[in-house]
Amino acid sequence: MLEVVGWLLVLAGIAALVLPGPGLLMLFAGLFVLSQQYEWAERRLDPVERRAMQAAAEGVRTWPRIIGSGLGAVWLLGIGVVWCVSPPAPSWWPVDDRWWLFGGLGTGITLIASGFLAFGLLIYSYKRFRPQILAGKSSEQAIDNTDDDPTNDS
Repeated sequence: MLEVVGWLLVLAGIAALVLPGPGLLMLFAGLFVLSQQYEWAERRLDPVERRAMQAAAEGVRTWPRIIGSGLGAVWLLGIGVVWCVSPPAPSWWPVDDRWWLFGGLGTGITLIASGFLAFGLLIYSYKRFRPQILAGKSSEQAIDNTDDDPTNDS
């Protein structure tokens, strides 16, 4: 069962690299689960984690990036609410009405959860990396100086 969960997270993470969602986070989670059984998955954890941290640090480097990420999270929440309310298909909708907001309530709830997750990750990235970036450090230096040890101020 654990292996199935790991593979589902890996596949969802790969899909979310190009679709809305936390792709690197899901990919990392899937590899983490699979690393409990497979050595090849354990070897791939560090590079994926490093890339996720680089993306997080780069995402809070400038105010336009921070604002863009925040607006993206608000967009996900808004679309999720519309999906949950499920208004009728508009007159301009070019295909059959059954394809309007397909997926129903489950899709809406997933979009809302993704929006909250995006806000959470933005706040985490801001708190973890922004002070280092404001101090003039590169993303690589910010990642190296903010490991899991809060006393690491080198």
